[in-house]
Amino acid sequence: MAVPILKQGDVLVASIQVALTDSDLVELRDRLAEQVGRHRSRGVILDVTVLDVLDSFAARTLRSIAQTARLRGAHTVVVGIQPEVAFGMVQLGLSLEDVSTALDLEEGLAHLRAVLERRGHHVR
Repeated sequence: MAVPILKQGDVLVASIQVALTDSDLVELRDRLAEQVGRHRSRGVILDVTVLDVLDSFAARTLRSIAQTARLRGAHTVVVGIQPEVAFGMVQLGLSLEDVSTALDLEEGLAHLRAVLERRGHHVR
C-alpha cells in the first residue's frame, strides 16, 4: 500500500496509515529519495503513530530513509513511536541510531525547524 507523502513548504510528511510489508517500506524509501530531490525538500517527517510493531527490517529501513534523505540534503525526524513499540525495540536491541525522533507531528516539526535554522536554512 502506498504511503501518502504530503509537501508542506520545505518539508515532506509521510504518514504511515497501516502496517507495511517489506516491499512497501522499500517503495517508501525510494519515493522519498526521489521527492526530496524533486521538491528540494530540507526535511522529512515519518509519522509511524499507527504502527504497533517495528521489526528489525522496518528499523533498518527507517534508518536507510534518514541516511538517504541526509545525503540528498534533508534532515529526517521519525514521530509517533508508541510506548509498547519503544519497549519492544529496546528489548530486541533495535535502534534508530542517528535518526531524530519526536513524540508527535507538532514536536517533530518544531525539532525540524530548529535543526534547519541552526544550519542556516529558512523553513517555508
